[in-house]
Amino acid sequence: MNRRSFLQTSVGVATLASTSRIFARSDDATLVISTWNHGLPANIAARATLRNGGTVLDAVEHGVMIVEADPTNLSVGLGGLPDRDGIVTLDASIMTGDCRAGSVCFVQGIAHPISLARMVMERTPHVILAGLGAERFAREQGISQVPNALTLQARKAWEVWCKEKNYSPVINIENHDTIGLLAINSSGEMAGACTTSGLAFKAHGRVGDSPIIGAGLYVDNEVGAATCTGLGESVLRTLASFLAVESMRSGASPQQACETAIKRIVSKHSNYKDFQVGILAIDRQRRHGAYSIQKGFSYALNEELKTSASYIG
Repeated sequence: MNRRSFLQTSVGVATLASTSRIFARSDDATLVISTWNHGLPANIAARATLRNGGTVLDAVEHGVMIVEADPTNLSVGLGGLPDRDGIVTLDASIMTGDCRAGSVCFVQGIAHPISLARMVMERTPHVILAGLGAERFAREQGISQVPNALTLQARKAWEVWCKEKNYSPVINIENHDTIGLLAINSSGEMAGACTTSGLAFKAHGRVGDSPIIGAGLYVDNEVGAATCTGLGESVLRTLASFLAVESMRSGASPQQACETAIKRIVSKHSNYKDFQVGILAIDRQRRHGAYSIQKGFSYALNEELKTSASYIG
């Protein structure tokens, strides 16, 4: 099976499995929140997993797998835009509320890096595996690598970019970016997942915030959870997800915590008007917060799409 067929089959099966239960009874004791419009099908899959007896860790993994498998998504999974050398490299992390975590970065040809990140967490003493080592671990775990060939859409975009080689980030590109997903189940257990193909046309070898615990994702059952999307370098410099969770630990609401994290990023970057970062947070009381630098950050709360408030505008 070639790479395109694999992706199309994967997303079709996953979407069918999740949407067949969209109208199952709701569970008001659970909450799922994720970034951007593509968070909606991810949330549907995550909530279906919870309704059918899956763990909160299963839920966040299954949710973001929907987006990873979408061959038309230009910022997550194997369909993502490549680096400046025309190569798609993937990052992902997963974390539970007892602070277990796993991540992979700079991997190629892995259809579901989020599942590989979970294996790192559950089957090794490590937190992060990178590049060729992560790919070798995947093969040892029975995960096959698929050909790392660009989709037609990604190749056309890369060829256009090669003419000018402009590295400027595009704010709210096509209303999606990294997917970060947070969930809390009826028992109050939390988990989060974050997965991306990273900054389009990045330098080969670049790793963003998504696989770095405390930057793109942080979860603590005692307090809450947070996840970020947008320009990863700014999130890495401020550990925005960890900052948001620690703000909640100090008494802030999820909304206040999100605003604190974004304002920290703004205060440390004189060029903040030139890029976007959005952040989501939840707490033990199942309250949520959402905030961004620029207008236009959408997110999915259970099965409803919303737009966050923003620092600018």
